[in-house]
Amino acid sequence: MWGALLRRGGRCAGGLRALASGGPPWSQVVSEAEKIVGYPTSFMSLRCLLSDELSNIAMQVRKLVGTKHPLLDTARQRSLAEITELIHTAFLVHRGIVNIGELKSCDGPLKDMQFGNKMAVLSGDFLLANACTSLAQLQNTKVVELISSAIGDLVQGIYYENSKSSEENCLTDDIGISTWKEQVFLSHSALLAKSCQAAMELAKHSAEIQDMAFQYGKHMSMSHKLHSDLQPFVKENSSDTMAFSLNSAPAVLHQEFLGREAWIKQIREAQGKGNIMDYKKLQEAIKAGKGVTSAIDLCRCHGNRALAALERFPPSEARAALANIVYAVTRFP
Repeated sequence: MWGALLRRGGRCAGGLRALASGGPPWSQVVSEAEKIVGYPTSFMSLRCLLSDELSNIAMQVRKLVGTKHPLLDTARQRSLAEITELIHTAFLVHRGIVNIGELKSCDGPLKDMQFGNKMAVLSGDFLLANACTSLAQLQNTKVVELISSAIGDLVQGIYYENSKSSEENCLTDDIGISTWKEQVFLSHSALLAKSCQAAMELAKHSAEIQDMAFQYGKHMSMSHKLHSDLQPFVKENSSDTMAFSLNSAPAVLHQEFLGREAWIKQIREAQGKGNIMDYKKLQEAIKAGKGVTSAIDLCRCHGNRALAALERFPPSEARAALANIVYAVTRFP
């Protein structure tokens, strides 16, 4: 959807607002963006996949491959958006694979879990293979190179996450915020950033505009990840402790301010019998430090950089929708 919006034209009243002014919630801005693009962001529904009507349309559009009909350019934008979501969905399915060694008897029969893992691998591979086939059909070497490198980035990022989580000292791993950014770019931002750039390549925009699209995708997705990491610490009216990762941005920044030794001490104090972590106690310790406010500042910093990239595009409904997405992910109570 992001690339499609970047390609759209139209009118827009006024320039981009400052982040401090806030904006509508995430669900509203996505809904408004979908109206501009003309289709929902999630095309992966059974209704869509099994629709005879959709299949017939797709069949007719395929006949245009190799021609210079202007409809084909629109179809190739649409196709790139679907390829990106297919890749994203494939990796989400792969992430659903469970560690058999960590299962307990209450989790269910072992053979069912093993079967579920096989299905997750096969389903993810099927989606990824379809994405790669569709990618080749775009017949654009640079776009193939961009999206292929994004797949490589995803694999590298997920591999790093899995290898670190298997280490005994992962709870006290001193990664630092710069390393956190590198990991998040690989596992979360690269696909969106390079897809936005690829959309501009398909639209035959200059290298400068392609770079601005890349910067928007990168910084918007970084803001989105920071916003997600912050929810357990800023969500209002939550009586229960929300699950959070000790490698989330607020925890990493808290560790940097506190110092490694003091951080390890806090973790040990939060561990009860059997090394069971008292996340509520640790959450309160993080909230009392500077990690949360620093993560909010960092989220807004990336948001501002995304807005700065958007300023290079002419005013339009699409640009306003993309800006509203940034406002939504930098909005806090």
